Amino acid sequence: MSTTATIEADAPQLTLKLQNGQIVSYKSNLARDTGEIPIIDIKGIFSDDIKDRQAVAEQVREAASRIGFFYAVNHGIDARYKEDTFDQARRFFSLSMEEKMKVWTGLVPNEYVGYHPLEGYNRNHRKYNDLSEAFNWAYDAQFDPGAVAKDRPSTSIWPENLPEFKETLYAYHTQLLTLARKMTRMFALALHMPEDYFDEYVKRPEAGMRILHYPEQEGSAKQSPNDQNGIGAHTDFECFTMVTQDDCGGLEVLSKSGEWVRAPPVPGALVVNIADCFMRQTNDFFVSTVHRVINKSGKERYSCPFFFGFDREMLLEPVPSCISAENPMNYPVMSSGEYYTWRANRAKNSEY
Repeated sequence: MSTTATIEADAPQLTLKLQNGQIVSYKSNLARDTGEIPIIDIKGIFSDDIKDRQAVAEQVREAASRIGFFYAVNHGIDARYKEDTFDQARRFFSLSMEEKMKVWTGLVPNEYVGYHPLEGYNRNHRKYNDLSEAFNWAYDAQFDPGAVAKDRPSTSIWPENLPEFKETLYAYHTQLLTLARKMTRMFALALHMPEDYFDEYVKRPEAGMRILHYPEQEGSAKQSPNDQNGIGAHTDFECFTMVTQDDCGGLEVLSKSGEWVRAPPVPGALVVNIADCFMRQTNDFFVSTVHRVINKSGKERYSCPFFFGFDREMLLEPVPSCISAENPMNYPVMSSGEYYTWRANRAKNSEY
């Protein structure tokens, strides 16, 4: 499963091996502002007029195939869900390490749920481990208004004695889940396929979510990006991710030219990025872009990514519009679940 990314650069000097086996080259660890991540008004996806929906899809097609990242504005989700979720994140991460380790991710083999300890990983083999901690939870049919089977068990584990924590996190999860299904139809149009092409894939979706806490790196002896990241360079597992950021900044994207590009917060926007399963199914037409976080804001940073993917039983077969006799499929066909299990175990292993 190892691949090498094509970087359009004259003479890149640095390389990284990612958890998905990909090798990427880049020019420098320093990031800059380029403005190449587009802001897309997605209000049109809620229109009854197919032309409005197609107009949004064409903007997404350009962004998803060029850089794999865009800001989605006018998505229709009330800001109170974000604020409530960040309040719960602060509650959880302020618990003692003893309490947080009661829901340690290592207690759940093959799943990427539970608590991921501070400085527990070193994704890019820096001098110091990544300066972040996280709590992940998975899809639960009980909180899905569109669930086809409410008795489908969830793999999540939850802390005790933290009232309203689970319910508040799932309140936002449900909002994002509903939006993700709508956006999956938008992505189908972006690929010039029928709008309902992915409907069967998302009836029982893979829909994980996480809250992240990044202590401040500014003023630390570990502040150089050559020595430590907040979270190291990586790509996401699933089809696409919707990230809720606070106002600290720190998210950086690796462009095709081999440069780190800042993705600063845009008020009211979700940051959407393509992930590896979509890259595989679209035969590399959609770009699963490498990204990282370095928190140099001088204060604690919080973020909340929502990872949306397909039913684990569905095969990641190529999208017909993305293959031809001249452009055959680049990847072996496997199920979404097989790919998830491989990536989850690899990501939880701090050696990668």
